[in-house]
Amino acid sequence: MPEIFKTFYDVFIQTYKGFLEAGLLTIEITAIAVVIGTVLGIIFALMKISNSKILQTIANLYITLIRGTPLIVQIMFLYFGITSIIVLENFWAGAIALGVHNGAYIAEIFRGSIQGIDRGQREASLALGMNRSQTMRRIVFPQALRRAIPPLGNQFIITLKDSSLVYVIGVSELFGLANRVAASNFKQFETFLVVGLYYLILVLIFTALLKWYENKLDVDK
Repeated sequence: MPEIFKTFYDVFIQTYKGFLEAGLLTIEITAIAVVIGTVLGIIFALMKISNSKILQTIANLYITLIRGTPLIVQIMFLYFGITSIIVLENFWAGAIALGVHNGAYIAEIFRGSIQGIDRGQREASLALGMNRSQTMRRIVFPQALRRAIPPLGNQFIITLKDSSLVYVIGVSELFGLANRVAASNFKQFETFLVVGLYYLILVLIFTALLKWYENKLDVDK
């Protein structure tokens, strides 16, 4: 067996318990960030398509600021901003920062999906006696959500990979643990090869689950 594969195998065997725990931490951060991002995304999408200029301006400001600055800067900014006001673990600060970041992108996904619904359907539902809220809740949003599922799936996978950046505030998720292991065993190449394999496995599992859900909802129709 070539030396590099033997070293890779040794690192994999010696570290798998720690990486499995770090993998669970990565999934937890991603899940929390997805929930926060989805809630923020829906709120800011509705603000952006509202008739209020003030709400539109706030939503545009949020989306422009988040999309125009690097995620790692936002993590540091929010971490030190939040923890200067309240005592908060770095895990939660990282998850919130990641959620706020994703909220901007998800807002644009929902906005595009909502505005892609035929205007005639809204006019027909209003003509049938529904108000704007009922039209949005019963007619527009269910269809928009169905259209949004494929791009949301892509955004969720990006969130999973972006979660590696919370290591900068000391969260020991997969990448954070890999940094510590590589610094201690001096086998950087093999260690980052191992952590790359864990990320690949998580992404493939996540992709398969999303594909199964899309097929179940038959979103292509």
